[in-house]
Amino acid sequence: MAAQLNTVGSATVGHVCAVPHAPGAVPAVRGRLRTVFAEWGLSPGDTMDALVVVSELLTNALVHALPPATLRLLWIRLDDRGTLRVEVTDAGPSLPADGGTTPDPDEHGRGIAIVSALSTRCGIRIHPDGITRWADLDAA
Repeated sequence: MAAQLNTVGSATVGHVCAVPHAPGAVPAVRGRLRTVFAEWGLSPGDTMDALVVVSELLTNALVHALPPATLRLLWIRLDDRGTLRVEVTDAGPSLPADGGTTPDPDEHGRGIAIVSALSTRCGIRIHPDGITRWADLDAA
C-alpha cells in the first residue's frame, strides 16, 4: 500500500481511515499502520511510539465515545522539524452503560498520560461534529 499524501493547509495528510466500533479494530489498525510506517521509513523506535499513541487514542474513542471514529496521520512542520500528528475524531462522549460508574483506575485511565509522555504536544479540539484528540510526535 503506497502512502497517499495530500496537502491540507500547511499539513500533509499521510493516512486517513474510518475505524469501526468493533472488537479487534485497534489491532487491525496497528497492523495496517506498521506497513504504512515502514513505507514512510519511520525508525523502529518512532514506529513503536506512534503505534502506542494511536492505540491509546483509538481505544479512548472506541470505549468512551459515540461512533464514528476516524484516524488521521498528518505530517506537519513545527519549529523547522518534521512532526507526525496523530488525530482521532469521534462524535463525542457516550453515556456509560452502568449509568456513570467511574472505571477502576488500576485498569483504566492511563491512556492520556501515556500519550502525553510519548508526544511533544497533545490536546483536544471540540467542534460541532464531535471531539478530536491529537498528539504530535517528533519523527526522524
